[in-house]
Order: sequence, then C-alpha cells, then structure tokens
Amino acid sequence: MLIYPAFDPVAVQLGPVAVHWYGLAYVVALLGGLWLAQRVRAVAPASPVTAQRLDDFLLWAVLGVVLGGRMGYALFYAPAGMLTNPLHLIAVWEGGMSFHGGLLGITLAIVWFCRKHKVPLADLADRIAPAVPLGTLLGRLANFINGELWGRAADPSLPWAMVFPHVDALPRHPSQLYQAGLEGLLLGAVMLASVLWQRRFGWRPWLNTGVFLVGYGVARLVGEHFRQFEIVHEWGWFSLTQGQLLSVPMVVAGLWCLWLAKRR
Repeated sequence: MLIYPAFDPVAVQLGPVAVHWYGLAYVVALLGGLWLAQRVRAVAPASPVTAQRLDDFLLWAVLGVVLGGRMGYALFYAPAGMLTNPLHLIAVWEGGMSFHGGLLGITLAIVWFCRKHKVPLADLADRIAPAVPLGTLLGRLANFINGELWGRAADPSLPWAMVFPHVDALPRHPSQLYQAGLEGLLLGAVMLASVLWQRRFGWRPWLNTGVFLVGYGVARLVGEHFRQFEIVHEWGWFSLTQGQLLSVPMVVAGLWCLWLAKRR
C-alpha cells in the first residue's frame, strides 16, 4: 500500500505572507482559463464576444467562482454552521468551496454580463465551457496536496490503495486523483474534441456548454462513488451523495443544451 505524502499546503512563503497551493490553483485556473477561452474565441465564428470583452469578464468570473463556491459550500454542505453563525458564510479563510456553487455563481455572472453588453448567452458560455476542466484539474490536485476529500476504504490488494495517516490506518482510494483525471484530463480532452469538431464541420451554439454540463455531471456521478461521502440522501435501496444529487440537474440541463445545438 502507498502512504500519503504529507505535502506542505503552503507553496510559497514570502515573509508573513503564505501562498497556499489551493489559492495558487485558483489563480492559475482563472488566468489559464482566460487564455483558453481566447483560443476558443479565435477559432469560432465572429461574434460580439471580443477579446476585450473576455478580458473584462475575468473580474466577474472571479467573483462568481469565489463567492458562489463559498456560498454553495455553506448552503449545500454546512447549513448548520451558517444558521448558527451567519459570518461563517464569508469566512473563506476557514476553507470549504463547492464546485456546484461556483458553477451557479459564474452562470449568474455570464447572464448578467451578456444582458449588460447585449451579447448572445450561448456565445459567451460556449467560449468559457472548454476552459473549465483546467480549473477542475488544478482544484482536485490541490485537494490531494491538502490531504482533503479522501476516498472510501479500498481493498488492500489494490496496487494504488493509499493510507492517509491523518485520517486513519485504512487503505483508501485516492479519489482526488480519480476526479482530477475524470473531471480534468478526460473532460478537457472531450471539450477539445468538441471545439475541433466544430472548427471542421461548423459552429453549433450551445454544443460546448451541453458537452461540458453532461460530461462533468457524469464524471462527478462516477467519481463520487469512490469518495468518502459527506452527506448521503437515501430513498429505500437507492442513495445519492450530495455531490451526485447536485450533478443530476447539470446532466439534465446539458442534455437540453445538446438538443438546442442539434436543432441548429
């Protein structure tokens, strides 16, 4: 069995200022995501989503991801703490971010930005969607470095079963790496294929958005099977973790976007 290497969560120490891997992952994901969105915009047909407008959207993306992620965590995973202490909602230094909350936050930012600048919603969403897997990849790797969101107990004969000493002595699935591969690498490859396919056969509004929503939803449904659950909803013999339950609407919305793309 493998032993989890106790990584230092601090990437860089500059005097009294500590730069954590988790925060660094967010910065690189946002800046790298902007670069990828610009590359997608370059191969897509001309639209009101100019390079300057993508640059302008970065601030709103940051607010949507950070505020939405924190609020989503407080509402979906720690509502008791928020009710007993409302300031817990803004205590970002305590950790805790929700992908689904961040997705809702950036969705609201996209809707607001498009209405303000009179930009078709699909134009902006389809250029941002291919960039999101970079963020999920880096976020899951940061989870692994921090030793959080560990997996469920695994068969000791599993070659890559890993013991997390700060949790217990049981061999566990390194689910953070599973999810980094599914939600980051694999989904990123699928999004790249979607962009290249449209470059050859013609741009279809809502296709990238639909592929991302369905792809991430399915990847999360699979990945959560190996992750130590936090909240489980049970209906008789059927059960879903909180992450799986929140991913089901993503798949439904993604299928609707794919239907719109097919119509066009």
